[in-house]
Amino acid sequence: MPALRSTFALFAIALCAGCATIADRAAAPALLEPVAGERTVLRARAVDRAIEDRILALDPERVSAADVAQVLSKGPAPQILLLHGGVYPVHLAMTSFGSFLVAMGYPEAKIRPPSGDEWSYSPYTSTARIAGILAWHYEQDGLRPMLVGHSQGGLYAVKVLKALAGRYGESIEVWDPVTDLALPRTSIVDPLTDRVRPVVGVSASYASALGAGGWALVLPNQWDDFANLRAIPDTVDEFTGYFIDLDFFALSFPGNPLDVPYVANGKANVRNVRLPAAVNHVFVPVTHELAGDPAVRRWLDDYQPGQAGQAGDPPDVAGGNVLWAADVWHSIKRHWALEAQRLVRARRAARAG
Repeated sequence: MPALRSTFALFAIALCAGCATIADRAAAPALLEPVAGERTVLRARAVDRAIEDRILALDPERVSAADVAQVLSKGPAPQILLLHGGVYPVHLAMTSFGSFLVAMGYPEAKIRPPSGDEWSYSPYTSTARIAGILAWHYEQDGLRPMLVGHSQGGLYAVKVLKALAGRYGESIEVWDPVTDLALPRTSIVDPLTDRVRPVVGVSASYASALGAGGWALVLPNQWDDFANLRAIPDTVDEFTGYFIDLDFFALSFPGNPLDVPYVANGKANVRNVRLPAAVNHVFVPVTHELAGDPAVRRWLDDYQPGQAGQAGDPPDVAGGNVLWAADVWHSIKRHWALEAQRLVRARRAARAG
């Protein structure tokens, strides 16, 4: 951990450095339409009927550690796309958070990109690539993915939602994350309805952005309409924006007129959460050791949004990274349960029909 922090500190002042944009890979010139009628996801071998019943019985607002270990981990899980910040080696912070999620019980295969050994995606790739990957995972799994972004990755998460809403173009190609190539089509077969639908309009179940803004906005890959910078479209069910009370990287401090809260540009459920000023912008996602402390882990498992600190809380709970990890973990558990329930109901309806 000291070595990790030292490495981060060496590069933390280089916020605008290393901005090499990854070019889109060319797709085949002829666009193809997917073929409906196979209902592959719904006809796939379902989990044990008793596990399905227990999934349907879950309260998504209060998913316990036992629910994760004994129920959710035995059923389907949505893909989580982690989006790291733009300064090398800040991607290691998201590696730490991915390890935290695995330690808390989330399947590692549903966090790490299938194309390689990394844990997260760069904000210097193309918006269309991430949007196309999100659509690919939904088509394959029948569960809508989640997006978790840090710093520039948080800005990028919002841009992906806007791309899916058609903000930057009328079509987006499906992107296969296994081969890391665009496919020659801009539509998917919706796995729950068996109907062909465009990638534009596909939604995420949950997305969040931590410390997104500030100096990163001067970079060409982040230019956007400032008036709508924090307006969240309907291509996500729930979005949470996390602000550090004194964050010079994100230019988040009292009196800054550009430091505005996120708002819904429609029906998305949008939350804004403040983290203590003492929190370090770079290190908030460094959370992999939290699950190893039994007292902190119990607090994390029992956390509810808006929960006030208690005298008996573990000392580490006062740190903002624990609060952030707890809040994100609660939302991930919630949408893990909701998406699993949605898929189980669709499978049962398909079998009944």
